[in-house]
Amino acid sequence: MVVAALPLSVCSAALAEDDEADEERSRLSTVIFGSMEAGPTKTFLSVGMKRAIGGGLAQSGFRLFLKAGGSQEQTRRQSPRGTTYKAETQTLLGYEWRIGDTFVALYAGSDVQSERRDEPLGPSLIETRYGARLQADLWSTPLPGMMFQASAYASTLDRRLWARAAPGWQMPLGFYVGPEVEAYRERDYRKLRLGLHLTGLRLLGLEWRLAGGWQRTSDRPSEAYATLGLHWQR
Repeated sequence: MVVAALPLSVCSAALAEDDEADEERSRLSTVIFGSMEAGPTKTFLSVGMKRAIGGGLAQSGFRLFLKAGGSQEQTRRQSPRGTTYKAETQTLLGYEWRIGDTFVALYAGSDVQSERRDEPLGPSLIETRYGARLQADLWSTPLPGMMFQASAYASTLDRRLWARAAPGWQMPLGFYVGPEVEAYRERDYRKLRLGLHLTGLRLLGLEWRLAGGWQRTSDRPSEAYATLGLHWQR
């Protein structure tokens, strides 16, 4: 009787732990995230949040997406180069479909950018523009030990188009490693990135993403880039 009861009690404890984990995940309703991109001529910082409306993130439902960012970059390649400062905000509303560990989300909303150019030989130029933005996100685990993440958006500001795709394979410590490709276009400007990413590293209660590689743009020679991202669920 004791021998039979032992595996039963272990099984019950495991089920209780699973139930507690599922309950904890169901209570999570907000993701707070941030990122930093660095290159030889430009630095970009951003922070934002995704919040479930009327439920938790573990279920399908409506989402509110807010993001704000700022950058500093050279205005021109040759002297006098000048400095351009940009600030942008997006306020988006969308719906997220959840199937197990896979989710697909589609958002739409406003896209606002303010820009200030400090010219060495003249006055600063300040401009604010408004547009609309459509965005899609995908996270999937198609095979055991493999993930696939993709994001894309289109904005009426300068007719911008951006997309990123990153498959990854799980390492013994739990995070994923793999290649990434990213493409961006606006009016007469183009950018293509090819690199490697490390996604899902858990440290200090946060999940981290590191990436780096080589980029080519339509107005500069090829150069290195690096990105750092993090998110926190609560």
